[in-house]
Amino acid sequence: MKKIILWAAAAFFVRTAGAEIPAATIRTPSGTVWRLVWNDEFDYRGLPDPARWNYDTSGNDYGWGNNELQHYTVARRKNVGVKDGLLTITARREPQGGKRYTSARLVTRGLHTWRYGRVEARVRFPEGRGTWSAVWLMPAESRYGEWPASGEIDLVEQVGYDSECIVGTVHTTRHSHLDGTQKSGNVRSPDVTRNFHRYAIEWETDEIRFYFDEQLYFTYANDGTGPKSWPFDQPFYVIVNLAVGGNWGGQRGIDDGVFPQRMEVDYVRVYEKAEAE
Repeated sequence: MKKIILWAAAAFFVRTAGAEIPAATIRTPSGTVWRLVWNDEFDYRGLPDPARWNYDTSGNDYGWGNNELQHYTVARRKNVGVKDGLLTITARREPQGGKRYTSARLVTRGLHTWRYGRVEARVRFPEGRGTWSAVWLMPAESRYGEWPASGEIDLVEQVGYDSECIVGTVHTTRHSHLDGTQKSGNVRSPDVTRNFHRYAIEWETDEIRFYFDEQLYFTYANDGTGPKSWPFDQPFYVIVNLAVGGNWGGQRGIDDGVFPQRMEVDYVRVYEKAEAE
């Protein structure tokens, strides 16, 4: 009886966290039918699945080009773990690697890449001045040159000092934050730090659409002028990370009293376009 009760409680928790088995195909508000090709439901315990995720620490020494202040660690349970149907990335105020904070950055680079499709994540964001959370995509190769020439797709970003605002952005040669010309959209929601929401992009040959709980809030169109505006005809990989400070996250300083802070992810799913049913 005890085992049955424990199993039922665990099953209930997984359901409330949204970890139901995903459908093989879905139809979204755009009218497109998508076929699931890759996912992590985080329905296990321990460290993130090494068949799905790698760790990225390559920018620790130079602040990732954004003056970020965290030291990303590798397979360290104090910074990343999977439990109760959730991936949790924890940013801590502690010295390591010459930095004052630690956190984790997961990537599918070297394991899985995609060209076009729908990428969706269900996330609950941290709050507190100084955090900078993101689910985003970068090119597997710098086919058109170094950043931003080969593109960047920020599926969703959120900073702690403006915690109710979620932002979707693209960066290219013609449009990047280097000169303030990046193209982006945003949605405000008062509960993104308390509740889980679905964030997604639908990336096709002619445009990238950004969604918050299936509400379309931003579209970036292929203007047909080539890779300076549209380098998005090549494979990209997915990144999930929680940074501290930086040009955006640290714009209004860092409140050391808020740490540790956690970014929780219920699932990450990737779909490819299917024939309409």
